Amino acid sequence: MAGVRIVDVLDDEAFSLVPPCADPRFDHRTCDYWEDADRGAKDARPSWLTVATAVRPDPPKPGPDNPFAPTPKVSDRRRDALAALLADDEEDSLPPSLVDEEPVEGGDWNPFAPTPAAPDRPTAGLPRKLALLTRGARVFGSYARVAIADDGPVAYAQFGPLSAYPRALRLRELYPQLPSAPLPAVITCIATTIDARGHGHAKHLVDDVCMELGRRGFAAVEVYPDLTHSLDATSAATPDLWQGCGFTLVIADERFPVLRRELA
Repeated sequence: MAGVRIVDVLDDEAFSLVPPCADPRFDHRTCDYWEDADRGAKDARPSWLTVATAVRPDPPKPGPDNPFAPTPKVSDRRRDALAALLADDEEDSLPPSLVDEEPVEGGDWNPFAPTPAAPDRPTAGLPRKLALLTRGARVFGSYARVAIADDGPVAYAQFGPLSAYPRALRLRELYPQLPSAPLPAVITCIATTIDARGHGHAKHLVDDVCMELGRRGFAAVEVYPDLTHSLDATSAATPDLWQGCGFTLVIADERFPVLRRELA
């Protein structure tokens, strides 16, 4: 579509382009409906868009004013572990830092194990939704795209592997007749702004997402419209829209039908 470009939502700048929902009760930028199978919601939650400032703990209070008290030693588990290995066999005790009152979280502690590396895309300091959208970027790629026209954002789509969306996975399990392997990708949300409706932006964005999912190795993509809500209150549009985008109705349920598009 001439004059329309597609942007991956992978950083703050792209996240700021996500358009508002047609119904102001909901917000794409704070929705975790599909990511949380039990408590997720599509509500507008402005507080989620503000990153809380980390609170630094108060410094330790000084002990009694005793000039003759020994200076407390700072425990170092790695140093004490090496010291214990180099000590004489007759020594019965271990350095204090190696005596655990509780087991080390995650199993046996190994003093020679490498320090865990920081995640490739740290989510600290990001709005909750942006953290959800970027958590698998290194392995999968983007989880959301925005269509931009001359006047600004006109459409939004969210997608990804089923493993990223527990509610979609749970919904799919209601229909054991669906193929179990290979698992499809899923488009959980497609929305066009009110002023931009009727110009084919949703179809253009869906086609773009489907081509990208095919490049990422998926054989099919599924969608799960919710027919119990109005058009502006659902995130997965209507069967009519999906069929106009090349999807086939494979489960004709009166509440949660399933539509599927095979990818070349």
